Amino acid sequence: MSLLTRPTRIYPGYVFDLDGTVYLGDSLLPHAAETIRELRLRGSRVVYVTNKPLQTADDYARKLTRLGLPTRRSEVVTSVDSLVDYLGREHPQAAVLAVAERSTTDELRRAGVTVTTEPLEAQVVVVSFDRTFDYEKLNAAFQAVRYGGAVIVATNPDPYCPTPEGGIPDCAAMLAAIEACSGASAEAVVGKPSIHMARALVGRLGMPAQDVAVIGDRLLTDMAMARSLGMTGVLVLTGATRADSLEGAPVQPHYVVDFLSELLPEGLSPHEPEGLSRQGPDPG
Repeated sequence: MSLLTRPTRIYPGYVFDLDGTVYLGDSLLPHAAETIRELRLRGSRVVYVTNKPLQTADDYARKLTRLGLPTRRSEVVTSVDSLVDYLGREHPQAAVLAVAERSTTDELRRAGVTVTTEPLEAQVVVVSFDRTFDYEKLNAAFQAVRYGGAVIVATNPDPYCPTPEGGIPDCAAMLAAIEACSGASAEAVVGKPSIHMARALVGRLGMPAQDVAVIGDRLLTDMAMARSLGMTGVLVLTGATRADSLEGAPVQPHYVVDFLSELLPEGLSPHEPEGLSRQGPDPG
């Protein structure tokens, strides 16, 4: 394909990454608001996705609404939402020891997950981005896994979280410490780009994967997740990925656009009836 190509149809469902795709910091990126509003007007369903578990889906919905994109909590899927879905499928009724910040632990409890502070009572050790991580938490996780037989499930694979100051250790750092001392590996990492997150998003949209386009700025998370379940990946060059990073990359998007406005097919004006725009062939 040529470097810059835009989708040839409007999809019934869209998954938007947040930072670097919809906004940067506290500002919407160019054309984000009008493009997403236009897609909704044309009948598409929209959800937003993030790996960062430090804020709740409610927090993200409020931020998007404040920035000019009215959003309900049900339209945001975080790695904690994917975690809850995974625990419900694979470890129903399991007691969980959470290496996580209080907001994540509270979200688990609200979802009906049993959270314990006793290592030998836990069947699952949940590992998340945790700025309160310390030796006590490391030892508790070690005891639960090494002597209690608990399995490890992590929220996201990110080694560090970008910040205005450069970055801070993310979930993969806590996970590496627990794996190193316990001798066990995580059973699953449920955030992007995992198929667990992909399934959570498709489930939230309520439609087949082939009807969904994933819009994001990272090849190894957003585009890899799209590929994992047969969704269409659209890379937008407003965030982490530059155009020259595509050549030889192990994961390729179906489409590449400069700005979100190019999600609308060529020649489709904002007020043109949708017509046959949904009927174009899916990309290979």
